[in-house]
Amino acid sequence: MAATAIGRFDRIRRLAFIVLGFWFGAFVICGALGLRVNTSPSLPIGLYRVTTDENAKLVEFCPVEPYASFAAARGYRSKGSCPDGASPLMKPVIARATDLVTVSDRGLTVNGHLIPNTAPMRLDTHNRPMTAWPSGSYEVAAGSVWVASSYNARSFDSRYFGPIRTAEIRCRLKPLVTLP
Repeated sequence: MAATAIGRFDRIRRLAFIVLGFWFGAFVICGALGLRVNTSPSLPIGLYRVTTDENAKLVEFCPVEPYASFAAARGYRSKGSCPDGASPLMKPVIARATDLVTVSDRGLTVNGHLIPNTAPMRLDTHNRPMTAWPSGSYEVAAGSVWVASSYNARSFDSRYFGPIRTAEIRCRLKPLVTLP
């Protein structure tokens, strides 16, 4: 009986390695082809393609410190290809140079228009405190953008870390195939 249990365990272990290998290989191939797979709730689940269009509404970037390690330590980012060893973030760009962003308890307002689902949360899903970007109005400086998800009220984005420098953007993205 012990031999059959060991044999069953070996088959399960081999299957797990095959599945993980396939999954990892799919991500590597997608990356080489300029494709990104999104499984986070910050954007519609799906496949996105890298573009050279500077006006693309989606970007992939590695957050800077102290927000990078904060997000990784809390599990908002999984293992990945950023310099800190965690995954990059994919977010919609909501404001560009010269736009006026207002941060308040209601959320992020861009040029007078409130972006849905951007009210900062006081606690994350594990009841840990969150610190929002300071309330006030900010003119977006040249060489920076604000990013935020209107898809998910719990997204970790500019409502917590403010603007990002365009130099931090690894690539710009356009949806290829997404789920509704």
